[in-house]
Amino acid sequence: MAQIEQSDKGGKKKKGAQKKMQIHVDFTPMVDMNMLLITFFMLCTTMIKSQTLQITLPTNEKVEQEQMNKAKESEAITLIVSTARKDNGEVARDDDGRAKNVVYYYTGQPQLVDDNNDGVLEDSNLQKEVFLGNDGSTQRGIRKILHDRNKQVLTKINDLKVKWRNKEFSSNKDKNDSIYQAMAKEIRNDSTLTRPVVVIKATPEASWESLISALDEMQINQISRYQIDNINHNDSLMIEAYQRKHGNN
Repeated sequence: MAQIEQSDKGGKKKKGAQKKMQIHVDFTPMVDMNMLLITFFMLCTTMIKSQTLQITLPTNEKVEQEQMNKAKESEAITLIVSTARKDNGEVARDDDGRAKNVVYYYTGQPQLVDDNNDGVLEDSNLQKEVFLGNDGSTQRGIRKILHDRNKQVLTKINDLKVKWRNKEFSSNKDKNDSIYQAMAKEIRNDSTLTRPVVVIKATPEASWESLISALDEMQINQISRYQIDNINHNDSLMIEAYQRKHGNN
């Protein structure tokens, strides 16, 4: 509250002299109001929760490893990631600045073809794709290949997502999320469904970005059975044969 005090120091003043006034402002009510406002906002404001990405890492359990080794040939798919590089060894990039990462892949066992019986591999069941995002709701590139091979799991999880978005499991958000995650995990590990087993390999030219992109595709396509392995001699021969037949483009 502001107060105006009139100064009357000294005896008589000359007629017509201007009176001096002092203004005193009391800030105590303002401090009280600020404290009330701070208390109000602290009690009524919802704190922002940190947004984290849930990553399902490959397991080292012996049982899971035995399942990988006993996978059906029809379920197995091998991805070999590679990166185009310049003459000086730098990663080659397109006009948009993205690294030119490619994915060679084959299903089942590698099939090596030597038509001339001269020890030179002319062809194989190796195919080539790239990492591409969705075009609307349509999958592209290697994502479409993996999506089609894990279609049964994805269909069930998509149905589950509808119930999760509508909070059919629980009106409580945390409980609703927890139930959804548990049920989605059961679907991903359901042995009665047709599920792919993915082996990820990398050429010496591959960048970390290409390997991470392959792991991202495992999460996007809800693939629970995958592992990272070393590239072998047959894989290198298959890539060389592919490049001789189709070129590097």
